Amino acid sequence: MTTGGCVRYAVDDGIAMLTFDRPAVMNALDAATIRSFCAAAERAAADSLARVVVLRGAGPAFVAGGDVAMFARELPQMAALVPELADALNRGILALRRAPKPVIASVHGAVAGAGFSIMLACDLVLAAADTQFSLAYARIGASPDGGATWFLPRLIGYQRAMEMMLLADMLDAATLQHCGVVNRVVAPVELAAATAELAQRLAAGPARAYAETKALANHALLQNLPAHLQAEALAFARCAAGADFAEGVDAFNAKRKPLFKGV
Repeated sequence: MTTGGCVRYAVDDGIAMLTFDRPAVMNALDAATIRSFCAAAERAAADSLARVVVLRGAGPAFVAGGDVAMFARELPQMAALVPELADALNRGILALRRAPKPVIASVHGAVAGAGFSIMLACDLVLAAADTQFSLAYARIGASPDGGATWFLPRLIGYQRAMEMMLLADMLDAATLQHCGVVNRVVAPVELAAATAELAQRLAAGPARAYAETKALANHALLQNLPAHLQAEALAFARCAAGADFAEGVDAFNAKRKPLFKGV
């Protein structure tokens, strides 16, 4: 069973595979892809045939963040558009967290911006050794969304999370494994096989026990996540209405260093 679109969905032998499928732009998230992600995540969470869920990206990257070209095209409307798109992104994030089954992110190439946030929402992360990661929001004058400001401090501590979010530096897979964001790092040629092995192991495991374990962990950590996701969306919308965001988007697309003025 396979369906197409910006995020392909397929189930085989108890494993639901969600594949971001805009390889020409490194699976950057435009409006259609965000909506497709939401639909696929909600479908996977409810699919009785799926005992485990895997997220991956087609082509050279997992997800290289939001589609900054779309931001540029829609700049006058971005402050109004962000809440609508954030709602779809947040529903997808919550579906992954609430799904009564393990969710694996299998990442490679580039994992940036909202792609980083989606990865953080997964239960386990496998990464190719040459993957490059960045919470790139500050580079375009925006605050993080998709739960990044909720998940990351809980995973790695406040100061280290703030360093990643404020500086938006590129980080490698070994660094993220060391600080606890990535579970396993494998050679790029081994990623697909390692992901399949882990997914098959989980699909053959005690599904009820997994569901109860995940529900307990989420109850302990994430009771206020929906409210926090909404706060993130409102903050991003306020950023999108400012001059620094417009400058950041223009500089990104022009491949130059942005000149932020703090507005």
